[in-house]
Amino acid sequence: MDKLMNNPWFIKVFSLLLAIMLYISVNIETKSGGIVRNAIGQEDTETLMNVPVVVYYDEENLIVSGVPKYVNVTLQGPASIVKPTALQRNFEIYMDLTDLPLGTYTVPIKYKDISDKLKVKIQPAAARITIQERVSKSFPVGVEFINKHKVPEGYSVNQPIVKPNSVTITGARELIDSISSVTAKVNLEGATDTLTQESKVNVYDHRGRKLNIHVHPSVVEVTVPINSPSKTVPLKINQTGTLPDGLSIVKIETVPNKVTIFGPKEKIDPIKFIDGITVNLDEITKDTTLEMDVPMPEGIKSVNPSKVKIHIDVQKEEAKTFKDVPIHVIGLGEQNTVEFIDPKKQAMDVRLYGTPDILNGVTENDVELYIDVSGLGVGEHEVKLEWNGPQNVKWELPKENVKVKISEKNQ
Repeated sequence: MDKLMNNPWFIKVFSLLLAIMLYISVNIETKSGGIVRNAIGQEDTETLMNVPVVVYYDEENLIVSGVPKYVNVTLQGPASIVKPTALQRNFEIYMDLTDLPLGTYTVPIKYKDISDKLKVKIQPAAARITIQERVSKSFPVGVEFINKHKVPEGYSVNQPIVKPNSVTITGARELIDSISSVTAKVNLEGATDTLTQESKVNVYDHRGRKLNIHVHPSVVEVTVPINSPSKTVPLKINQTGTLPDGLSIVKIETVPNKVTIFGPKEKIDPIKFIDGITVNLDEITKDTTLEMDVPMPEGIKSVNPSKVKIHIDVQKEEAKTFKDVPIHVIGLGEQNTVEFIDPKKQAMDVRLYGTPDILNGVTENDVELYIDVSGLGVGEHEVKLEWNGPQNVKWELPKENVKVKISEKNQ
């Protein structure tokens, strides 16, 4: 080893290699994304993309437009400062508008918390901004129907309900003053039932252009009542049982006396009245008001109202007798004759029971007795006696059946 160190050629070769290594280490270049960084002791340059811009102004009372959201920042200087600054990004890019009145200005974009030893280039270096008065105003929310013409035939669209029915819109006064309408859209295609949905609030100016502006709340709930085809029909009140002795019905009144049914047109068209409400007279001892459900026929979606009140007025009854009321015969063939055996005079007394008000208005012409002999042949027959008379009146006959003889006419 000592011999090598004393050899002049070895010393020359070793010195040359050392010089080459030093040259390479000093002048090595690292390229990454177009950014050049030099070795320690040399200048370094790095460009930072999409650096956010902070804006200082009176946010409660002013609206600022034209400020870029992001800028590009190029740092140049000693590599020992550029690198940590780029990595940590603990600096701020900002625009200070605090002392500017309302209007339009070109304002430089500044920086702070960056070492004085670095050169800083911001792109863009300035922005043309507009400062306007900030205004908040309440607007009612209308509803815009889409495909209303596609609602099935016979169905109707009622007044929509919006919750909340107004919204607060905040923006520059000039933009607020340009607002013409605030609406929420609802698609009615194929709707056959009440529709409830959440809809975004849209704001339009006088030219019908949609505005990009702050709305609170930005979504509202819209309920659109959809009524199916309808029809108004009367109610039929049935009676079962009998009133206690000595009482008679003055009237039975339904409030309301008609209801509206809703459903497909083919289902409601055949319905002429609502049946199925029955009053049990066994339970009535005085004037009474009952609340009863309205039956819903098959295929019907709803009925309005769903309940009705039935007023039943009763009074102590009196009696009234009509003597020798004629008995009519129906269903007798033209080739036959009929002879009454019992009673022989083809007439019968009829005793009526009812309230004084009703009985006073009843005459003999209002009471009809008849028998139906349809299908009966020649010979003697016992036939049930039928009657027609006023409502809310009870009647009494001496006999329920009559005896007759049917004969052929003499030729």
